[in-house]
Amino acid sequence: MKTILYMATTINGYIAKEDHETPWSDEEWDSFSSFIKERKNIIIGKNTYDLMKKENEFDKIGNPVVVVVSKNKIIDENIISVNSPKEAISILKEKGFSKIIIAGGGKLNSSFLKEKLIDEIYLDVESLIFGKGIKLFSDDDFDFKLRLLGIKTISKNLVQLHYEVIK
Repeated sequence: MKTILYMATTINGYIAKEDHETPWSDEEWDSFSSFIKERKNIIIGKNTYDLMKKENEFDKIGNPVVVVVSKNKIIDENIISVNSPKEAISILKEKGFSKIIIAGGGKLNSSFLKEKLIDEIYLDVESLIFGKGIKLFSDDDFDFKLRLLGIKTISKNLVQLHYEVIK
C-alpha cells in the first residue's frame, strides 16, 4: 500500500491564497481530477472539504470515497469523518485501496508527514507566485529528504514533480 500526497502549488510553495482561493489552470484541474478518478479515494481536511462541497467538486472528480480528518465530527452521508491520519489510512486500507490519496490542506499534509505516513508526493507546480497564502506544509517540527522520481510537463505553464519520501 502507498500513501500519496497530491497537491497543486505555486512556485513559492503556496497551495491557496489566504482567503482559500485556488486560481489553478484548467490543465491542473484536469490532472488532479484524472488522478483521483483513477484511484477512487481522497483524504482531505475540514477546510478543503468545505470548499470542495461548496463548489460541488466531488462530482467533478468522480465521487471518490472521501475521508475527512477533523477533530469535529462531520455529518454527511457521502463522507467518512475521522479524527486522525492513521484512522483515515486504516479505513481506506480496509476498503481495499492499494493507493491512498491525500489532498490537503497544509495542516493535514503536515500531520501525515510528521507521522511518516506519506510515501510519495505529486506536485503540480503552477507558474504563479502568491505573496501570502496557505503553505504546502504548515509549520511543524520535521525534516525529510526526497528522491525525485520524475518530471512531467503538463502544459507550457505547468509541470508535475513526482517524489519519493525517504523515511
